[in-house]
Amino acid sequence: MAKTAVDLKNEGNKAFAAGDWPTAVDLYTQAIELDDSQPTFYSNRAQAHIKSEAFGYAIADATKAIELDPNMLKAHFRRGLARAAILKPKEAVADFKRCVELNPQSTDARLKLEECKKIVRQLAFFAAIEVGDQPSAAEGLDLDNMAVDEGYDGARLGKEMTQEFIDDMTERFKQGKKLHRKYVYQIILAVKQIVYEEATMVEMKIPSDVELTVCGDTHGQYFDLMELFRRNGSPSDKHWYLFNGDFVDRGSWSTEIALLLYAYKWLRPHGFFLNRGNHETDDMNRVYGFEGECKAKYNERTFKLFSESFSALPLATLIGKKYLVLHGGLFSDDNVTLDDIRKLNRHNQRQPGQSGLMMEMLWTDPQEEKGRGPSKRGVGMQFGPDITAKFCEKNGLEAVIRSHEVRMDGYEVQHGGRCITGMSIQATRESIANTVSLLGAQVLRLDGEQGCLHQHRPRLQAQIRAIRCRAASGHQAHGIRPEFSSFVAYVVGLEDVLVGRNRITHGQASGHGISEEFANISAQIPRVDRRIIRSRAGQDLGNFIWIPCVGGNTYDFHIRS
Repeated sequence: MAKTAVDLKNEGNKAFAAGDWPTAVDLYTQAIELDDSQPTFYSNRAQAHIKSEAFGYAIADATKAIELDPNMLKAHFRRGLARAAILKPKEAVADFKRCVELNPQSTDARLKLEECKKIVRQLAFFAAIEVGDQPSAAEGLDLDNMAVDEGYDGARLGKEMTQEFIDDMTERFKQGKKLHRKYVYQIILAVKQIVYEEATMVEMKIPSDVELTVCGDTHGQYFDLMELFRRNGSPSDKHWYLFNGDFVDRGSWSTEIALLLYAYKWLRPHGFFLNRGNHETDDMNRVYGFEGECKAKYNERTFKLFSESFSALPLATLIGKKYLVLHGGLFSDDNVTLDDIRKLNRHNQRQPGQSGLMMEMLWTDPQEEKGRGPSKRGVGMQFGPDITAKFCEKNGLEAVIRSHEVRMDGYEVQHGGRCITGMSIQATRESIANTVSLLGAQVLRLDGEQGCLHQHRPRLQAQIRAIRCRAASGHQAHGIRPEFSSFVAYVVGLEDVLVGRNRITHGQASGHGISEEFANISAQIPRVDRRIIRSRAGQDLGNFIWIPCVGGNTYDFHIRS
């Protein structure tokens, strides 16, 4: 019996509930193909697009749902969410106002309305004061006479960066400690000067005895970065790194990641490279968390210094004249060449704006269809395989390497091998937490031959076992954050099922067959890096590593046996 449109919609709802957004989108699309008169189908697909961060598609679907039913509250709310996500708060305000009109009791709509009004006021304020060249946030800083407290328990930083200081700061960050403010300023200012003097498109040749690793987005997920270095190797004279933007926002350790990457850049200016991403920009930092994190952990000056350094970052890297690495993608004009990138004066423009080469380098995405199409994000555009082929042929390139998007395996080759996308964190959303491959498979390596490019899967010295856990329903009613409410872990190869609850007591732990040490973890999740956990029989299970997938309620746990 053929499935009806309602059947397909219901299956889409199940896929959505399971966190499988691509399947949900496909099923809602099939339902629409059978019956395009139902606003719910479009509204549901809009929500799936929001979860996939395809905000442009979400706006289009929500708008269609509103055309079919002007009083559909969910459609207005979802369009407002999507518009706010792509920094169109004025338009989002109109949607949330309509939501409040339709349901004056909607707390969510009122909160979102106030949030967007606040953003509108902030943007208006910043636009008013950003006229002409502003004085640098470094003015008035006297680092030579800035004292470090005697009680500071970290390594001291002199005039130059050292590996010893990096090793110490790495461990400090794992323990939830901060750097002294003097050292934060030193690191940012030193790197700002280094990257300012680099070309807009850095051009490198890899020595024959050197290997280069290209990494995608890290988005403030510090422990993912630690795992990447552990499994892939630390930066060294013979192992160069290129991080392709989006170091910050979303994750809760954005300052730690930015400072660590900057420290390596200072230590190894000719063997550690940083491209700018669309999240190394003021407007994104104000909405997606980095500004607030800087102010909470350090101060407003720290954010302003980071902002100045971000605007100095190169926009692309050309490797061996064969591989162009940039955060977003290609251009709306077929006539753009590498020379146009070379000539782009990023120091005059600073912020990408809504159009032009810089915006497109940071924002565009590939598509499977030929030609160009509207952006699924609502910002920039999309380019097809023919566009990529023309650009590569005109500029003598083998391929374009980009990041900017999550891929189900962390890595994808498109456009006949000429467009490669890589993401270097496990997931930025719970949408793919069950399917993304383990960290370390999501980097690209190029060797000194300049022509050998391959996905790198570091050989594990010990077996990795993944443990999935989800927050229990009902946590919000008790005022408990979802990531702390409960977790269930199944340890492969053991009979024990370890069950934890928020702030579980030692007595409750023994009642569930859980060791006291394991039980304590639930109350320490924000600070836990690793623990030794034991089964009921006291068997050592190995190193417990907590790696959060920020942005949702799914978390990954790894046990090295």
